Amino acid sequence: MFSQYFQTLQNCLKVKELQSRIFFTLMLLVVCRVVAMTPIPGLDGQLLLSFFDQLREQQGSGTEGGAGLLGMYSMFTGGALERCAVGSLGIMPYISATIIIQLMTAVVPSLSKLAREEGGRTQIIKYGRYLTVLLCLGQGFVMSVGWENPRNIPGFGEFDGELVADPGLWYRIRTMILLTTGTVLLMWLGEQITERGIGNGISLVITVGIIARVDQAFLGIRDMFFPASGEGAHPFNGVLLLVLLLTVVGVVIAVTQAMRKIPVQYAQRQVGRKMMQGGSTYFPLRVNYAGVMPIIFAQAILMFPAQIFGTIGRWLGEGNGADFFIGLGDALAYGSFWNLAMQSLMILFFSYFWVATQFNETQIADDLKKAGGYIPGVRPGNATRDFLHHAMSRLTLAGAMFLVVIAVIPTVLGINLEIPFAVAQFFGGTSLLIMVGVMLDTMRQMESHLAQHHYDGFLKGGKKVRGRAG
Repeated sequence: MFSQYFQTLQNCLKVKELQSRIFFTLMLLVVCRVVAMTPIPGLDGQLLLSFFDQLREQQGSGTEGGAGLLGMYSMFTGGALERCAVGSLGIMPYISATIIIQLMTAVVPSLSKLAREEGGRTQIIKYGRYLTVLLCLGQGFVMSVGWENPRNIPGFGEFDGELVADPGLWYRIRTMILLTTGTVLLMWLGEQITERGIGNGISLVITVGIIARVDQAFLGIRDMFFPASGEGAHPFNGVLLLVLLLTVVGVVIAVTQAMRKIPVQYAQRQVGRKMMQGGSTYFPLRVNYAGVMPIIFAQAILMFPAQIFGTIGRWLGEGNGADFFIGLGDALAYGSFWNLAMQSLMILFFSYFWVATQFNETQIADDLKKAGGYIPGVRPGNATRDFLHHAMSRLTLAGAMFLVVIAVIPTVLGINLEIPFAVAQFFGGTSLLIMVGVMLDTMRQMESHLAQHHYDGFLKGGKKVRGRAG
């Protein structure tokens, strides 16, 4: 198998066009890392990085570095947030803007009509860019205020020192503009990778940021088995972790590619003076249709309530219901039972919500009927619509349960087994789904280029992977 992959890599370098695309992609990804490492003028990023390292040494498990929301966000920026870098906002504002535009397209008639018109998708993409800039300006201003008063951020009460050399209005405006520029630059680089590189530009930008944290995972493993003081974990535990990692990655790959093939039959029909021959094909229904979006939605929403309730309780002081808000915040804190329960329910809800807004079984049934196609044993029209709705509902439940299990694995490993978060994140959660999904999509993109030159791809040699098309 490894010889096949090695031969495929050699084939990639033989194709001049693909070779140039690969090198172009790698160069732009290096630029993305430079953006994540370039500090903002007037900020002491090294001081914040030292504080994050201190939290990791003290806690070692749970949230990333014990820093809650900021630590989780820093994971997706490849550590840029910890360094007070220009790319501290990462590419997430663009992802959020894209999701908002997609949801609005499904519920706003004018946007839905625009999406179906010629050139409408280009206009919608422009709207997403404009919304990205607005989100960056708002988030950049909030982040600049947070850096100006770091001890007011939950989890940073023990922070010692000042991050901002010259605080004030000009500092906030300057930082807000620089953070917005960093995200816009990352967005542009991702689009260039999609257009001139090997594709999946935005996803590759996120993946590179996650992979950049591998060094912390290795340091976490070292501290687990070879601590500076005391006895480390048993070597057998390392074998179990390796087996668990391979199992989870294998399951993620299988479910990500899994689909139900709905057979479709086309009858012979007359088109003008030409008789169109009938045939048979299939309509693919993906098991994990929503991808990683339900986990992102659920985690993003649940990051705030615990912080908000805790802040309200501390603001009220003793009495006046302060204990109630503090207790409510503790109940929803990361790793608690209610946090996991709420997260699981939200993943289930957003899985169905995403499918309901993105999968239009009525339009699919109408298109099949107009094209003379039908599902064997199912009448065209409303019966086909109901059949697709029922089939997709069952697949969505299976995919949602899979997402729930994957989402809670890092929390269970971090809280119950005291495994550092930097290590646990590679056993499940959003980061693993993104990495596996992006790698599979990238291999498919490279396959398409190799197929044009009659070379086998990564996934085409030998037996076909079950669930993949032709």
